[in-house]
Amino acid sequence: MTATIPELPLLTLSDDESQLLGALRSDLLEQRFKLELLDAYFNGEQVIRDLGISIPPQLKGLHTVIGWPRIGVESLERRLDLEAFRWADGSDSSELDEIAESNDMYDEASLAHLDALTYGREYVSVGSGEDGDPPLITFESPLDMTMFWDARLRLATAALRESVEDGTRIATLYLPDQTVYAAEVDGGWEVYDRDVHRLGIVPVLRMANRQRTADRIGRSEITPEVMSITDAACRRLMGIEVAAEFFGAPQRYILGASESAFQDAEGNAKSAWETYIGRVLALERDENGDVPTVGAFTAHDPSGQTRIIDLYARIMASQLSVAPHVLGYSADNPASADAIRYADNAQVKKAERCIRRFSATHRDAMRLALWFRNGEPPEKARRIETVWRNPATPTIAAQTDAAVKLVQAGILPADGDVVLEMAGLTEDQRRRVQAERLRAHGTALLDRLTQAVPVETETGAVDGDEGL
Repeated sequence: MTATIPELPLLTLSDDESQLLGALRSDLLEQRFKLELLDAYFNGEQVIRDLGISIPPQLKGLHTVIGWPRIGVESLERRLDLEAFRWADGSDSSELDEIAESNDMYDEASLAHLDALTYGREYVSVGSGEDGDPPLITFESPLDMTMFWDARLRLATAALRESVEDGTRIATLYLPDQTVYAAEVDGGWEVYDRDVHRLGIVPVLRMANRQRTADRIGRSEITPEVMSITDAACRRLMGIEVAAEFFGAPQRYILGASESAFQDAEGNAKSAWETYIGRVLALERDENGDVPTVGAFTAHDPSGQTRIIDLYARIMASQLSVAPHVLGYSADNPASADAIRYADNAQVKKAERCIRRFSATHRDAMRLALWFRNGEPPEKARRIETVWRNPATPTIAAQTDAAVKLVQAGILPADGDVVLEMAGLTEDQRRRVQAERLRAHGTALLDRLTQAVPVETETGAVDGDEGL
């Protein structure tokens, strides 16, 4: 009799896991072209669709770039500054600070926001820390990660991250009860680790931008309209470059000149450039004594093209919700401060909506991290708040004036943290102010106690507060 050795599940993928991994990989590859196109427009590396009419073959390699998509996306992202996590009930938030600091979340969050605005989505994965370290929170690009989504439960049913490390393709399969790590070996997948967390949910979240009820995946800020206007403006710039090559020097015409005007002393034909700058400027009379007629065609005026580019800039400003001067368009009369603030209102409102959507993802990621750390989910009654810098970026004087008026009206206490937040102070600055207030309060209390206690002098007299 021969004994059958069972196959260890740790080293292989099950049939269901293999099918799920294949389906997720197909979805990842299907979306890659669209994402790489958005990335090309963000980086100014897109291929301009030339109409093939006004560009000669010698200038086919000419490439013009207008960075309006990148300017629009980065202008919005700069208004999204995550500053802190805290418990809504005001309890000690040191545990949240430790997780956030260990994962460098405040810097990493800015990268996640930039990807979400560029690609339309970003992914957040949560896992166990090593050797007692805090849980890991990582932001993943949609170029490397995808997920299957349950629209009714608003939860992921499975997720996949794919990468190449040291020439080996690595796949991380996220399931509700475990995370499977596999490497591609000889055309198959070999499992080298399993993190059995038994959470019951997939520890992956999606940070989506511009969602709709029928489209939970999200959409990029680089819309088809933005791409079209960018291509049109680039073609106009290319037309200006071509015109500069052909019409940069004014074209001249000569009537009644002899052939010798275009020859050197030995009778050889001169080059076009030598003829243009040399002998043509000193022509001789012909045999009849007439002087050849020399004239110049009207030079090319690029102002018509630049006015069209200015028109594209104004159209693009409305698409990206930025002021026209951000894209380089300037009118003859400079805009007033009120006009500039009014032009920024649309982007400020867009930033506030982004903050609302992205806050939910950051809060859920922090709750998952606490779940990994403590072995059980936090109480639902304890709500986590995210602290953001004011996206409107008003002046410090305006913020302080508003805070002072609320204090004077008795709406807010003068020594509260809300007043400091309204004044524009960061989370670290507010903590330092609170610490300095406590230190000043303790010093004042010590002074009062010192004055209240009688002190015996060397002569035996008691020197102290006469009122005691």
